[in-house]
Amino acid sequence: MSGGSRLGPAGRTMLAALIGLALWQAVVSLAGTPPFILPGPARVAVALWVNRALIASHALTTITEVLLGLALGTLLGAATAVGLAASPLARSLARPALVFSQAVPVFALAPLLTLWLGYGLTAKVVMAVLIIFFPVTSAFLDGLMATPAGYLDLARCMGATPAGIMRRVRIPAALPSLASGLRLAAVYAPIGAVIGEWVGSSRGLGYLMLLANGRAKTDLMFAALLVLAVFTVALHAAVDRAARRLGEEARGG
Repeated sequence: MSGGSRLGPAGRTMLAALIGLALWQAVVSLAGTPPFILPGPARVAVALWVNRALIASHALTTITEVLLGLALGTLLGAATAVGLAASPLARSLARPALVFSQAVPVFALAPLLTLWLGYGLTAKVVMAVLIIFFPVTSAFLDGLMATPAGYLDLARCMGATPAGIMRRVRIPAALPSLASGLRLAAVYAPIGAVIGEWVGSSRGLGYLMLLANGRAKTDLMFAALLVLAVFTVALHAAVDRAARRLGEEARGG
């Protein structure tokens, strides 16, 4: 049995992180890069510790934006997918509009959202919702439309109503597809929030990175970026675990 196979997911993640840090330090040492261009891991760790209170304060804002956006985007996307799956007319009208909406870069809407909704929390949450809405809706809708025909025929033979079929057959069968959409949403939601902070904000990790960059504090910028990356990985892991449990419960039911 190889050493890699003996490591669990956490162990493999830790090993990959250590390899990445070693490569990072090697690049800094061999290239002699100035710290204001690319600080080494040790310098970033010092900046993270010295500015821990400042970073934690801004991280709390970003985490709040991301979690609210993820929750609202998931609810809105799932509800939209169920509505489209239940109505052929709505599907024929709205599905092309959903696809067309992806032709407009969501990032380009960030300045408009800031103009309309201000510099507070709302604009960032809406930005996160917009960026995850399509993946959740698309993945869940595909799952709802791919319900095995045998399941549907059996439910109809037993006298189930369309609403009952949706609730007891189609939605449980489509939960793995919804889980795939949620895994993507967990990665995209922080991107939406940070883009919103870059465009206009006075709080958040995105704002802190811009502020540090403008003051040539590259080590602080990397420290904020590291916190954002760790949070995104942790959020993806939590969503993945919840999605696996949801799938197991659906199969068991």
